[in-house]
Amino acid sequence: LLVFSLRSLAIGHQYSSLGTQPILCGSIPGLVPKQLRFCRNYVEIMPSVAEGVKIGIQECQHQFRGRRWNCTTVNDSLAIFGPVLDKATRESAFVHAIASAGVAFAVTRSCAEGSATICGCDTRHKGSPGEGWKWGGCSEDVEFGSMVSREFADARENRPDARSAMNRHNNEAGRTSIIELMHLKCKCHGLSGSCEVKTCWWSQPDFRVIGDYLKDKYDSASEMVVEKHRESRGWVETLRPKYNFFKAPTEKDLVYYENSPNFCEPNPETGSFGTRDRICNVTSHGIDGCDLLCCGRGHNTRTEKRKEKCHCIFHWCCYVRCQECIRVYDVHTCK
Repeated sequence: LLVFSLRSLAIGHQYSSLGTQPILCGSIPGLVPKQLRFCRNYVEIMPSVAEGVKIGIQECQHQFRGRRWNCTTVNDSLAIFGPVLDKATRESAFVHAIASAGVAFAVTRSCAEGSATICGCDTRHKGSPGEGWKWGGCSEDVEFGSMVSREFADARENRPDARSAMNRHNNEAGRTSIIELMHLKCKCHGLSGSCEVKTCWWSQPDFRVIGDYLKDKYDSASEMVVEKHRESRGWVETLRPKYNFFKAPTEKDLVYYENSPNFCEPNPETGSFGTRDRICNVTSHGIDGCDLLCCGRGHNTRTEKRKEKCHCIFHWCCYVRCQECIRVYDVHTCK
């Protein structure tokens, strides 16, 4: 099962087929007591929790595919990103946000699909129907999905230190992104596809939309500083914006307080794999271009032959017949 570790996300790779076998909560590595209780109380939605972290990781790898850090995972380790997330960087902020959003998203979707008996459709926040349509279908209960994500993902973030405060904030920003992007989805009913009657329901967007939204938040993340306060329970660390002339972050924004490594060279201490042998875009002036991605080291070029379908013809009715062509491409990789 995919679980949240103390400083990052952790995965027991042996649980990658979760959902095809009974769940034994006590055998899942890395769970703290609160997570263990939650697992036992909500055992039927734990496959959705695992699926949520999985789609969060996949989305992270899509969003950072052209960056020096490309959300690489490490096999045979509970901390699936290695030491990268040990620091309180933008990358840590994004991973916590996208994984928390993934859990909320997957649980919400499974409830609407009827996969679990303890949850279902949202009947609380429909409001009055609009002109030309009425409520119907199954509105997705994002509040329940967010509650599951909050109870499970935030269970470890109960320390009075700055890192827990940062993780809680970014976890919540991930969940808030779904609520921000909820929209009406409608279906027409009538003869021959007419729209005599239209029913609508609240729906989550595609997860790619959430990933794009949080990637924008990553690019504009707020740098913070750590402050210590003496309270009755002892010293407590909180975060405040480093620069007063910038707008203070809201609950929708990502926050961090340590600088990222440049990820150009391999470094076991930071978890950087470097960018050698990474494919780069020779025509791009952005971070995915060979100049920036290769950190000024230059790049190699090789030719690669690929089989592709070509000269496709549509035959009535109803199939397409194609030929197979060999095409030669230039592939550029960082030195």
